[in-house]
Amino acid sequence: MKTKTASDKFIAGFAYVYMILFAIVAIIPFMTIISTSLTDEQYIRANGFDIFPHEVTWAAYKYVLGRGSAILGAYQVTLVVTVVGTLFSMLITTMMAFALSRKEWKMSVPISFIVYFTMLFNGGLVPWYIVTSKYLHLHDNLLALILPYAINAFNLLVLRSFISGIDNSIFEAAKIDGANDIHLLFRIALPLALPGLATICLFYAISYWNDWWLALMLISERDLYPLQLLIRAITSNISYAASGAANSSIAAASIPKEGVKMATTVLTIGPIILLYPFLQRYFVKGLTIGSVKG
Repeated sequence: MKTKTASDKFIAGFAYVYMILFAIVAIIPFMTIISTSLTDEQYIRANGFDIFPHEVTWAAYKYVLGRGSAILGAYQVTLVVTVVGTLFSMLITTMMAFALSRKEWKMSVPISFIVYFTMLFNGGLVPWYIVTSKYLHLHDNLLALILPYAINAFNLLVLRSFISGIDNSIFEAAKIDGANDIHLLFRIALPLALPGLATICLFYAISYWNDWWLALMLISERDLYPLQLLIRAITSNISYAASGAANSSIAAASIPKEGVKMATTVLTIGPIILLYPFLQRYFVKGLTIGSVKG
């Protein structure tokens, strides 16, 4: 059994200290956001932001959840887009990745090159907008938040490399037993590529959840605003939050503006953070195995 040398212990200790410091630096902004969302507006104006709340108040969350029907509607839009978009993207990405991984298919190399080419060059913003709005008629349509991100070239190539790493003799044996391509994909390739699938699923879910740009370009109907775009409107112009109180009994001046911004941020990042621990055990393995092979 190999014993650790002094240099190995020093490097390991340095790595632990570095990771602990990095974790602290990464956690402090989250703690500040949560603390601000729970802190009284007057205390923030007088003392600034703090890591821990001075006196806990739920005023910001009550405002967001109690009067923010727009927030709840945007939450619903984002959840629908994330779930439907991720499932749709995973379906077409896995089917295409499996087809491109089959060496016996002569078109796999030319089509893989075309996919790779799109990562380097694209048509630009104006042609993209003309196609999506004029020809595909995606303006003010929930499909506008799904179809443009339906397939990602990087995710496709990573998953193709992961499936290519599966021993081809398994597929040959299944073919001898009478399995067709559908059985090879859903009964053999997908169960063996579970780490890669989990990683790509997380990538797609995060991209759908965090996106606001598509809605900014293609959505003008307020009822179809996703959560991120609504929060962008709130954070960039806090008067939007104040205007929500104009029709209520709450005076605009009483709105905890900083707290509302931080509370909406907490409500936004919450679900996607809860998703990560369930996929974390697949994340490193799926990403490294899928990316080291060409």
